[in-house]
Amino acid sequence: MNRRELDPDSSPQAAFGARLRSAREERGWTQEKLAQELGYSSSHISSVEVGRKLPTLRLALRADVAFGTGDTFVRAWRKVRNAGLLEGFPQFLDHEAQAAEIRLYEVGVMPGLLQTPEYAMTLARSVVKRGAITTEQAEERIALVAERQATLARTPPPLVFATLDESCLRRTVGEPAVWNAQLDRLLEFAELPNTVLQVAPFTMGEHRPFTLPVSLLTLPDRSLVSYAESSHRGHLERESLFVLPLLTAYHQLQTHACSQAESVAMISKLRKGTP
Repeated sequence: MNRRELDPDSSPQAAFGARLRSAREERGWTQEKLAQELGYSSSHISSVEVGRKLPTLRLALRADVAFGTGDTFVRAWRKVRNAGLLEGFPQFLDHEAQAAEIRLYEVGVMPGLLQTPEYAMTLARSVVKRGAITTEQAEERIALVAERQATLARTPPPLVFATLDESCLRRTVGEPAVWNAQLDRLLEFAELPNTVLQVAPFTMGEHRPFTLPVSLLTLPDRSLVSYAESSHRGHLERESLFVLPLLTAYHQLQTHACSQAESVAMISKLRKGTP
């Protein structure tokens, strides 16, 4: 039987495949046996083991159950997933999970921390229809949204300032039920004791200091981290020389944006179908 060898140090994907093969062989299982245990075809298992196919979160979860390895394969999958994210974003996620304060500004789409599962699913399925990603990659995007939102439920929770460009509210996504549930999610978020929700209206005009989404984190040691991205590039910044001006700009954004009461009123009107 031909056996394709791969270097587990060459990439996270190769490391995952090598780990899967090693765990299978240690138990004396064939690829057919492992495929049966995990609910995949043997050809799929073979492709993952040799690095031809990306592992999915579902496969990683099932592998940990089948082998009794805790979260070993899930952690290995995260490394594979992170390898496909924009530069700086994996590190940003680590910081976000422990941040004491989170300040975010979003344009055109609801920020991941505030998306409902249905909203996230609608966006992901749209990208699948365009042929940009696979169905399994869409599932991973949805899982990432849920994973990030876990930081809002930790104790103590972070203080979250969310400023949404009005375009986030004017660009409806999904069926009416999906969109209305998303608006409800914003209203629920605004009621939390550790959150501030504001809308940056179109009438801000030249007073809007940002043209692209930006996130600012205050870490437990009070140091600052910023993350901004375009459609193809991401940039994580830790130097206070560059982050402090962004923090100042964010405060200016909040000054000119609608108050939380005004923002909630605007969202409530949209929820009722009133322009």
